[in-house]
Amino acid sequence: MAKNKDDAVSKIEELKAELKSLKGKKKKLDKKPKTTKTKKNAPKIKEKIKDVKKEKKKAEIKKKVEKKAEKKEKKKAEIKKKVAKKTKEEIKEEQKTLEEQLEEELSDSEIENFRIEKVDMEKLTHKVCDILAERESSGMIQSELWKKLKLTSRDGSRLALKLERMGNITREKILEKGRWTYKLLIKKSPISTTSIENAPCLICPVEQRCSLDGEISPQTCQWIEEWVTTNTSSLKKAQ
Repeated sequence: MAKNKDDAVSKIEELKAELKSLKGKKKKLDKKPKTTKTKKNAPKIKEKIKDVKKEKKKAEIKKKVEKKAEKKEKKKAEIKKKVAKKTKEEIKEEQKTLEEQLEEELSDSEIENFRIEKVDMEKLTHKVCDILAERESSGMIQSELWKKLKLTSRDGSRLALKLERMGNITREKILEKGRWTYKLLIKKSPISTTSIENAPCLICPVEQRCSLDGEISPQTCQWIEEWVTTNTSSLKKAQ
C-alpha cells in the first residue's frame, strides 16, 4: 500500500513537472508567433509608410504644377488682354484720316500759311471753291477733287485744312469703301476781282451816260456782250 502511495505521488509530481514544462513551452509559443508576425509585417508597414510619403510628394508636386499652370494661364490672359488693347489702339490709329494726323503734327500757323511751290494759291483756292459751288449741297469726296486738280493726298489734305480754317469750306467725315475720308462742301466762295478783270465798264468812255433806261444801256452794250462771251469760252476751256 505504501509503495502504491509513493508511486502515485511520484506520478503526480511528474505530471506537475510536465504541466509546468508545457506551460513554459506555451508561453514561448505564444510569444514566438507575435514576434514572427511583427517581423513579417515590418516590410509591409515600411512599404505603406513609403507609399504614403510618395503620395504626399505626388500631391505636393501636383499642387506645384497646378499652381504653375494657373500662373501661366493668368499670364496668358494678361498678355491676351494687352494684345487686345493694343489691337484696339491700332484700329483706332488706322481709323485716323491723314488730316487728323496732320492736325496733330502741324501747328495752326503751319496750316494757315501752307503753300504749294510754284502754284498760285489764290487761283487754286478759287478753283476749289468753284468746283464745290457747282456741286452745291452734295459736295465732293476730297480724293476725287485732288485727282481732278492733280494734287497729292498730302498737299490736298493740307489745303482742305487751310480752306476750312479760312471758312471757305466744311469737311464731313464719311466712310468710303471701308476707309475714313472727308466730303468737302462749299461754305463761302472767296471774294475775287478775277470776275471783273478786263470788264469794259472800267474803261468805258460813256460810262457816266450809261443806265438801264437810257440810250446807252448795259442790256444793249456790244462791248459787254463780247466780254461775257469771251469769259464764258475761257471758263469752258479751263474746265
